[in-house]
Amino acid sequence: MLVPFLPRRTEQVLPFAALVEWTGAARLWQGQSLLMEPFQTFSAVAGAGFRVPTGLGVTLMPLRHPFEAAHKVKTLAMATGKDVVAGFGPGAKTFQQSLLGAPYRSQLTAVREYMTVVRGLLSGDPVDFDGTYYSCHAGMGPVTVMSPPVRLGLGVLRPGMARLAGEVADVAVTWLTPAAYLDGVVRPAMREGAESAGRSVPRITAMVPVALERADRDVSDFVLASNSAHMQAPHYLDMLGKAGVDLSELDQRAAARRMAESGAFLFGNIDQIVKGLDEYRDAGVDEIVLNLTGVCRLHGANAAMDDLKKILAAVGADRRDSGE
Repeated sequence: MLVPFLPRRTEQVLPFAALVEWTGAARLWQGQSLLMEPFQTFSAVAGAGFRVPTGLGVTLMPLRHPFEAAHKVKTLAMATGKDVVAGFGPGAKTFQQSLLGAPYRSQLTAVREYMTVVRGLLSGDPVDFDGTYYSCHAGMGPVTVMSPPVRLGLGVLRPGMARLAGEVADVAVTWLTPAAYLDGVVRPAMREGAESAGRSVPRITAMVPVALERADRDVSDFVLASNSAHMQAPHYLDMLGKAGVDLSELDQRAAARRMAESGAFLFGNIDQIVKGLDEYRDAGVDEIVLNLTGVCRLHGANAAMDDLKKILAAVGADRRDSGE
């Protein structure tokens, strides 16, 4: 499950960490926050007694050198004592411009270099690498490599990044991607990249925005509360277009309804939600992240927690089963 808000205090996250601890939910996720840094938030949650597996989906490359990224990831794994999925992404070109002075001329080259350095450092061996955007001639030392497993993730929307994920990542982390698009576009591109690199195809983690239908709820409100910014970003519009979800001639509310109709946002009764989640499983998704951001923004954290509990119960994850 995704923390459905940007935390301002550690204690705000504790109920969601507890839900992971006490149910069959596999992992607590957070995207990049410019309020409380996710690495520190999850470490503080562990210090409060909830040592759960965590996922970063995704943290933005321009914010830190890959050495610092590797160090923070390893520290998080050591602080929680649980495995970490560390997802990285370049962010929007405007964000790159703001922090770096200019966007990466080649997004794929920058990502490849970043992931190469981070993976090398996490292996425990010294890294001797010179790239166009990132260089590193250092190691983290033997003590920092003694930790639970870390899987490197890459934010994936379109075929080029999917192919690169197949070459360099352990996990492809997607957002707003309909199940059919993952099956028909993302997975084949990942397979192509993995075959070219002679490695196994990475896992897929899909961040799935969802809200349970109730009498007082309009799907457009939830889609816009959750993803209005994404629905205006060029790289998301391009991905949605490739998925057959053309929003170009629609007003905001009509575009929001189109998102729900396409399966990019799951909305309905509990049976419809479960059916939608099953479509992601059938598309080969290994980990589904329930994103209740829209519910939280419109009705508060307690309402989001209530929906999460109902969905977890419906998919059989309301309690931990031994061996799973």
